[in-house]
This record gives sequence, C-alpha cells and structure tokens, in this order.
Amino acid sequence: MVQFLASPLRNLVAGVGFMLVVGAAATMAYVASGWSLNDAVYMVVLTVYSVGYGEVAPVDTPALRAITIALIVAGCTGMIFFTGSLFQLITASQLQQVFGSRRMQKDIDKLSSHVIVCGFGRIGQMLCHELKAARGDFVVIDHSDERIAAAGKAGYHFIHGDATDEEIMRQAGVTRARALATVLPEDAANVFITLSARSLKRDLTIIARGELPSTERKLIQAGANRVVLPARIGAERVAELLLHRDMTRLIARARGGNLDRLALDLQSLGLDIEVVTVESGSACAGLTIGGIEALGAGAFLVVALERQDGESILQPDSEIAVRQGDGLALVRRPEKAQRIEELFMAAALAERGAI
Repeated sequence: MVQFLASPLRNLVAGVGFMLVVGAAATMAYVASGWSLNDAVYMVVLTVYSVGYGEVAPVDTPALRAITIALIVAGCTGMIFFTGSLFQLITASQLQQVFGSRRMQKDIDKLSSHVIVCGFGRIGQMLCHELKAARGDFVVIDHSDERIAAAGKAGYHFIHGDATDEEIMRQAGVTRARALATVLPEDAANVFITLSARSLKRDLTIIARGELPSTERKLIQAGANRVVLPARIGAERVAELLLHRDMTRLIARARGGNLDRLALDLQSLGLDIEVVTVESGSACAGLTIGGIEALGAGAFLVVALERQDGESILQPDSEIAVRQGDGLALVRRPEKAQRIEELFMAAALAERGAI
C-alpha cells in the first residue's frame, strides 16, 4: 500500500477512477429517485467541486438527503485526493528535472580528457555506442527532447542545448576535453561548432562530419583535424566489396589482430587500414612492394595484395611486383591520406589539374 501511494502517477489514476465511480453511482441514485439525467449530472458536478450554486431540485426526502450526504463525503474527499495527486505529479516531475540536471552537470564537471559528441542522430548514436564499448568518457550535446531522452535512457552524460552556443560547450567541459566530434547533418552548424571549439581550446582534437565534398576545405580551415564524409566513405566501401571481395576478408582479419605485422592495436597507435586500387598511370604501377613502401617514405605499410585474377597474398614479400588494377591493403597514418592519393591515383590527379 505504501509503495502504491509513493507513485504520483498511480495516485492520479486511482483518484480519477474513484471519482468516476462515485459520480456514476450518485448520478444513477438521483435518477432512481425521480430526477432527470441532466439534473442528476449537474448536481453531482456542483457537489464534488464544492461550487454551491444551490440545489437543482428540492432535497426533501430521507433518500435524497442520504444520497447527497454520501456524495459530499465521498466526492469531496475524492476530489481532494485527485487534486493532491495532480499537484504531486507536477511537482515531482519538475523537481526530478531540476535535480537531475544539476546532478548530471556535477558528473560532467568531474570529467577530464573526455570526448564531446555534438549531435545524437544516427551517426552520433553509433559513435557513442563505440565510445561506451571502449569505456571512454564522453558527453552528448543535442537540442532535441526526443534524442536527449534516448541518450539519458542509454546512460550517457548529456546536455540539452544547442552545440553552437559557446556556453553549452563550456558546460560540456570543452576546456578539459581531449577531443570533440561534431556529427550534425547540417554542414553550416558543423563549421560553426568547429570554429567555436577551436577558439575555446587551441589543442583540442576536432573530428567533423561533412555532407558535401565542398565543405571539407571549409571545416579544415575552421580548425578541424579530420573531416569525415559519410557519402564518400560509403561509396569507397561499396567499391571495396565490388572490386576486392577477398581483400575485405583480409581487412576484417587485420582489424581482429590476426596479422603478424599488426600485432599491436592499430587504434592505440593512431593508425588506420584501407584498400586502394593501383590505377593506370599511377607512380606505383610496375613497382615492387618494397619499392612502393620506400616511395611512400613511411606514410603506409602494405599488408595484403589482391591480383586482378582474384589471387590474394597475405603479407606479400617485398620483391613481389604490383601491376595495374591490383588491390593493396595499407596500414597508414590518417594524416597521410593525401600522400596515398598522389601515389596510387596519379593519373586521376593529373587529369584534375589539367581541367
């Protein structure tokens, strides 16, 4: 019983149910005593709300007086209980919101070297899932009530607000954070957030999402360390699956740590792995594996080779020659992506420069 009464919502439901039963019983009693249905309902409403306009018909028989007395006692008591439950529900909700926000802010204030995730949409949710799996501390910023509710339900630290507001960024601890990821679907917002975050902390690592290829340069100029274009990544992934199906399995093994050359965790070393195709006219066509790695000057390491005929070679020997159309799995540093483009897609780059 105590547990039941401790729930404001249950109290409110119980109060409504009790009032409906009392009202229906009193109405039927008045009708049974000869009143019209309209007069009976009107009398019940006047009584339970204690308005006191007067009796709609003479209450001059013992039966009517008994019905009215019972209605006054039960109806007024039920209305007091209902009103109290409603007030309790509203107050509890407001207090929970106020104290919950304060408690959340106190927890965020204790964080340092954490990650700030701006935007809890599809990409933001997947990012937070990965961060949580890696046991990393992070704070979500989003202005949507629905998405913030989802973040709270998942047990994440969150701030309900606009990430373009510098005060919100300070509340998220941007000056103590090690990195910020802005993954909103609006490029303009991501550019503005990048500018604001860079001005608040000069050495902050900023990863920004871009929808349009033309936004990449703007984000870099705004201060982003890395720019992720989901459309481009998706297209490259589809191309990998179409052109180098066996290589995809090799990459999966590499990421699982089954390659001798990747005994150390790539992520902890700040490395990445990708598949490239040796295009016609590129600087790497006709060179050996060792020659290609030497040409890269430490920008990458070749861990697998797939011939055009489908032959896959894991940890290829440095003397193996690479031909046009072959696929290579490279372990690279993220900042060396431009160098890889210059080596493996020289023909394409030359065509761009000629346009």
